[in-house]
Amino acid sequence: MPAPTTVAILNSNDDVLEMLRFALENAGFVVVTAHLDAIRRGESSFADFVEEHDPQVTVYDLVPPYDRSWRFLEHLRAAPIMRGRRFVITSTNAAKAVELSGSAEHVYEIVGKPYDINAIVKAVQGAAGGDLPKDLRKV
Repeated sequence: MPAPTTVAILNSNDDVLEMLRFALENAGFVVVTAHLDAIRRGESSFADFVEEHDPQVTVYDLVPPYDRSWRFLEHLRAAPIMRGRRFVITSTNAAKAVELSGSAEHVYEIVGKPYDINAIVKAVQGAAGGDLPKDLRKV
């Protein structure tokens, strides 16, 4: 039997981290979390986090200011250790996330808020399974 997929959740809200952890663990994933603000401020090393946990999928919360948050995601993704890993993006402004992502191949799906937990689980399952979305869209 194959090992379960590890999913990283990067968010700045502790309640959301726990809610997503619970839902994804119930779906059979191994879940690791990191406080996004600590990574942004350099208090935590994202490279060390990825090296330690080896997540195949990362759920990243795109927050205002969206362009700066997107640039930070691109900075994280540019690390050599992130090659081949997929992202599921959550955002209060899914339309802006779609606009910023363009044809970003590393983004599997964009899920808008308010959260539909089932949509997030489904998006992570698709990303973990290697399926390619037909297009990026608000779910």
